[in-house]
Amino acid sequence: MKVILLRDVPNVGKAGTITVVSDGFARNYLFPQRLAEPATPDRLAIAEARLAAERRRIERAEQAMRELAERLEGFRLVIPVRVGESGRLYGSITARDIAARLSQAIGQEIDRRTVHLEEPIRSLGEHRVVIHLVGRLRPTIVVEVVAEETPETSAQ
Repeated sequence: MKVILLRDVPNVGKAGTITVVSDGFARNYLFPQRLAEPATPDRLAIAEARLAAERRRIERAEQAMRELAERLEGFRLVIPVRVGESGRLYGSITARDIAARLSQAIGQEIDRRTVHLEEPIRSLGEHRVVIHLVGRLRPTIVVEVVAEETPETSAQ
């Protein structure tokens, strides 16, 4: 059965997409939960117009962000952190930390939700981090985590 998803459904699709699911899944789960509606010809026309408008919006946003993506691609961000005797970090570096430092470095606001980290950074060294700007724009930056210079280490 062809349905139009009204909300994001895991392993099925995102809101607004037209997809084919089994009749039982649609009747017993998607429709009662108001997650989808039947894909009738008039609803299909409305959904397709909405999808086309969304694609145009994403395309315009991509054009506006293209310069930022080019500036970010391959950008090297050095983050000094406190480390213990064995070289382990006190705490970790999160997407929020990277977004704040990156915003400060380039002079343009980067939202923490655009920084894609599988898990927080907990070790020294270089780490590749993907920034999901909009649409297909996904520049990769290099985050270099280095030990912070403290008065005790610089005096030795």
